[in-house]
Amino acid sequence: MSDATDLEKRGGPSSWQPPELIQTAPIFVWPPQPKGLLKALFGFPGYLWPWNVLYSATALLTWLFLTPSFARMDRLAVGWIAIILLRNLALIVLVASVWHLRLYVQRAQGTRYKYNGRWLSTSSSHFLFHNQVLDNVFWTIVSAVPIWTAYEVLTLWAQASGTIRLVSWQAHPGYCLLLMLLIPLIHEIHFYILHRLLHWAPLYRLVHSLHHKNVNPGPWSGLAMHPIEHMLYLSGVFLLWIIPSHPLHVLFYLQWVVFLPSQGHCGFGRVVLGKETTLNTDNYFHYLHHKYFEVNYGDQLIPLDDWFGTFHDGSDKAQETMNRRVLQRSISKAARN
Repeated sequence: MSDATDLEKRGGPSSWQPPELIQTAPIFVWPPQPKGLLKALFGFPGYLWPWNVLYSATALLTWLFLTPSFARMDRLAVGWIAIILLRNLALIVLVASVWHLRLYVQRAQGTRYKYNGRWLSTSSSHFLFHNQVLDNVFWTIVSAVPIWTAYEVLTLWAQASGTIRLVSWQAHPGYCLLLMLLIPLIHEIHFYILHRLLHWAPLYRLVHSLHHKNVNPGPWSGLAMHPIEHMLYLSGVFLLWIIPSHPLHVLFYLQWVVFLPSQGHCGFGRVVLGKETTLNTDNYFHYLHHKYFEVNYGDQLIPLDDWFGTFHDGSDKAQETMNRRVLQRSISKAARN
């Protein structure tokens, strides 16, 4: 992990951090806080708005207009698989490019609200082609898109062929809606467990260190992973082989986990939309993971990091706790050797 630390300074000129400390969602707070819970679920920004509504709408439009006929999918065939591959490629290029164009090409707001005041590396031997963006684009297109497509194709084929159970929205609307609402929570549990595993030293060196080259991440960094990590990261969709689901759930799950990293790694806490209007990207939690490596393995919906002692809220106290934990582990390791 020290190698990754050397890639970029942990701060930069004009580094910015939110004035408020990170708060986990009040879902598991005791005693219950009904008012806070309702605000977290239905407020703006909140659990539903804007991102989950946006990504579920994107999945619905994809299913209705950009997906081959479901009747064709009971047999694996090059024709409909190629359509999905090209569609997925176009979608991720569009999503990542929207963030990248505004924030890094146009530099529409300069370094305002940028966590690390430095721009992305264009001359580092740590990245393919010595260029961080080109490196990130390479791993996204060459590895992430084919693996994403393969998982989507296999799951849709399994549903269409009757290999796994298919649920109808017409017959079970309440269940289908509830599953849509739960998918981000299901992913968070899967992601936390996987992420802790990827920080196991052998797997980190072999696999996850590629992603952590992006100490100062940008929109294309989100899916800049080793192919093994792509296979593990996207494997959560196989939970929908166990949980009865509809193709819309499959599209929503995969698009959510593929599109959200561009936002989550954009490097800016807020996007300036107007003279006095900003949109909170809600990604400081994960930025701290890229900055310090050993904190914030999950997300903010379920306080798994808090429960397992890896939560960093951006405060000096959390920093001291992390430093003390790292020091104790180093002492223990030295004693064993």
